[in-house]
Amino acid sequence: MRPDTLLYPTPKGLFCEAGGFYVDPVQPVERALITHGHADHARSGHTHVMATRQTLEIMAIRYGAEFCGTAQEAVLGETQSIGDVRVSFHPAGHCLGSAQIAVEAGGTRIVVSGDYKRRRDLTCLPFEPVPCDVFITEATFGLPVFHHPDDRGEVGKLLTSLRQFPERAHLVGAYALGKAQRVIALLREAGYHEPIYIHGALAKLCDYYVSQGIDLGELRPATIKAGEKATFAGAVVIGPPSAFADKWARRFPDPVSIFASGWMLVRQRARQRGVELPMIISDHCDWAELTDTIREIRPSEVWVTHGREEALVRWCELEGIRARPLHLVGYDDEGE
Repeated sequence: MRPDTLLYPTPKGLFCEAGGFYVDPVQPVERALITHGHADHARSGHTHVMATRQTLEIMAIRYGAEFCGTAQEAVLGETQSIGDVRVSFHPAGHCLGSAQIAVEAGGTRIVVSGDYKRRRDLTCLPFEPVPCDVFITEATFGLPVFHHPDDRGEVGKLLTSLRQFPERAHLVGAYALGKAQRVIALLREAGYHEPIYIHGALAKLCDYYVSQGIDLGELRPATIKAGEKATFAGAVVIGPPSAFADKWARRFPDPVSIFASGWMLVRQRARQRGVELPMIISDHCDWAELTDTIREIRPSEVWVTHGREEALVRWCELEGIRARPLHLVGYDDEGE
């Protein structure tokens, strides 16, 4: 079967006509296969959803128990048939429960990677390379300029600031699913065992990570009562980036503004956000990791989506690999 008849882009998302399903659709559909729980990939309102158990449970936390009509768990590594198509889910290393989806029919296998990373992460399973004819890769940081530093060095910058400014609260903006928990785990691994204060928007997801065996240490709510402002001097406070534009952030003592994101490599973005201490920590691949992954998998063809598509397509062509951009819309990378 030709790859572009097995899976092709539509306004609702990638569609497999032979199986009657979409992958990460951006609008409600009859049957959806979901790679992971981030809001731009996992939306509510589908009639039937297939995803890993952890992704289904994360969707229930974020959208409520009735987020879809019926839900079906996909066990990692197991192949299931949907019509004439065989599908299987494989770890993507992006966040807890994240998976790549292999779609196979007529002797052709396409792997939809969703979002993925190759860095070590204590909070989720590592990426698993899956042999395929067509590899669909994101390109969030798909430009040669993006080379992310070691995560532990970035956490070290925060620990140094805590020692230098013990009178100031250190407010870390981090995406609520995956990034926040990863930053906490990195801090714990680096030997920081003080209580970490979290915004209420993070509480349920942090509790879920703990229920899945991820050790996040002591977490406390980041609420300030009368006369308790001094409690947060020298403390680490983590919340979603949106909270830092709110008066909530101004309640803390002389706060150090921090943002954990791959985009902090771009100084202009840090300045625009008023970030005092940028932490370059991404849950996506940088340029070298994207290209190394393609070399490792060695697909016959690469389709590139949501990000800097043209540069990665051009790199593939120079490597003798057929490639094309998919130009999918509806996927956001600003939280990274």
